[in-house]
Amino acid sequence: MLRGAGQINGLRIGVDLGGTKIEAVALEASGREAFRKRVLTPRGDYEATVAAVVSLVREAGEGTVGIGIPGALSRLTGLVKNANSTWLIGRPLKQDLERALERPVRIENDANCFALSEAIDGAGAGARTVFGVILGTGVGGGIVVDARVLVGRNAIAGEWGHNPLPAPTPKDLPLPACYCGRTGCIETYLSGPGLEREHELLAQEKRSARDIAALDGAALDRYVERLARALGAVINVIDPDVIVLGGGLSNIERLYRDVPRLWARYIFSDHVATRLARNLHGDSSGVRGAAWLWNEP
Repeated sequence: MLRGAGQINGLRIGVDLGGTKIEAVALEASGREAFRKRVLTPRGDYEATVAAVVSLVREAGEGTVGIGIPGALSRLTGLVKNANSTWLIGRPLKQDLERALERPVRIENDANCFALSEAIDGAGAGARTVFGVILGTGVGGGIVVDARVLVGRNAIAGEWGHNPLPAPTPKDLPLPACYCGRTGCIETYLSGPGLEREHELLAQEKRSARDIAALDGAALDRYVERLARALGAVINVIDPDVIVLGGGLSNIERLYRDVPRLWARYIFSDHVATRLARNLHGDSSGVRGAAWLWNEP
């Protein structure tokens, strides 16, 4: 039987369940960290993954528990879907964790947790509508309205990376294949591997995304313009107060200068007041956002 969801000692415990590491944090009501620990993810082993999460939560102490995962819970079955940590797919993760911990658990997509963290006390604090973007090995997004995650009817709200890149030009062709089975997804252009592919195509050499960003050449020019196009479409649909960038590519300073200058041509308005901001909490945003899931009713 589950114990109540009341916060003992005011702790909110968050867990970021990633493909390579699992991190836990315990936050006091003020947002101050009372505990933090990271362990390696037992890749490919579901039972060991559940055990690792349970061990971290118990070490963190008593309190509410929120989990960020690289996927979502199906509204139809309650099982994990769309996870790039494939050993979680089709598993009753929420039920298994609640049974082991004997307390309620809230689970959300990791991009939603990132967006929530930045909306609560990060770069989007005080804004009513925040769109959080992950630009890394993959591309994801999350929507927070009035400090609450917008999950959506199908639990896919904010799945920005698997929409087609808007208004493709000859430079965008042929449309690259995506692991999801479609072609031309935003992720194939704006992820780290997408930037590396573009540089190899233009310069006939292989370099890391970090090196390409430092070169500030033609591949990055295309990246900036494509990001402006893609975010322009987001602004047309949800009209957020602020867009917060996270992930490794969010450290490219040029994005914050040039993307807002370019996105106006793709937005259906005579004036664009939306801010583009770098995340405040960095790699900690996901795990902090998981903890803040219990800030919601």
